[in-house]
Amino acid sequence: MPHLDEIRDRIARLAARSPRPVRVEGMTVFSTEHVTEPLGTVTEPVIALVAQGAKRSVLNDRVFDYHSGQYLVATVDLPLTSQITDATPAEPFLALGLPLQPAIIAQLLVEAGPTGVPSHDGPGIATSNADDKLLDAVVRLLRLLDEPRDIPVLAPGVRREIHWRLLNGPQAALVRQIGLADSRMTLVARATEWIKNHYDQVIRVEDLAREVGMSVSSLNRHFRAVTAMSPLQYQKQLRLQKARIQLIAASDDVAAIGYAVGYDSPSQFSREYRRMFGAPPGQDAARLQTAVIVQE
Repeated sequence: MPHLDEIRDRIARLAARSPRPVRVEGMTVFSTEHVTEPLGTVTEPVIALVAQGAKRSVLNDRVFDYHSGQYLVATVDLPLTSQITDATPAEPFLALGLPLQPAIIAQLLVEAGPTGVPSHDGPGIATSNADDKLLDAVVRLLRLLDEPRDIPVLAPGVRREIHWRLLNGPQAALVRQIGLADSRMTLVARATEWIKNHYDQVIRVEDLAREVGMSVSSLNRHFRAVTAMSPLQYQKQLRLQKARIQLIAASDDVAAIGYAVGYDSPSQFSREYRRMFGAPPGQDAARLQTAVIVQE
């Protein structure tokens, strides 16, 4: 696929500037020559396109594998554990991420009028093959980086086109939920945002339901359908993933980090950490300090 070949070349040139993900004009491009360790991150609404290599993202007990020419789309903040599963010095992993904007999707839905797209009942994440129309829009967005004066004039239109291609692609039912103010996805997004802002505090589901304007039973049902977990499980994953990242930098301060993310008991923190990551906090952090990781 010629578009995919050009995307690979352009990502490789951009990513050569830094060993970390490079953010440019609203996009994030990334390259690595190594398979990486799994590491937790909270993804925001995004399309993540793999141009070369392969990646795995895990949401609770659901596994999403995607490779060259495929993309992952996430439509709500989700705690994922992700790792690069296919990368070599000869063929490094190359990928691009572009945030999804609810305002653009809402405007496109209004302009397009009623459609026959069915409702989406699954989680707020999926993978698909990228068709030629989507790849064409992505490569044109990357080409604009060669003409800085064109970016403010032309880039908004190309980003809008990428959203339109997604709204007419295999994940249309999932993506359109972001632009509907009263959709299940939008209501759950409000709940996840509230949890993110209060993850280190004691959260009552009744308070959360009141914040987003839902009954407790509706919140629990919709939250689990979108995120594959309950609100309190979501909070626990946030706490432990944030703790894990902090421990990489300070593995000798386990108790303090446990308190910082909201645990009152070091023993409970250690027990739940080990249950999620398979090793006690200090031991896991020491291993990660010598492993290949990617923090997104």
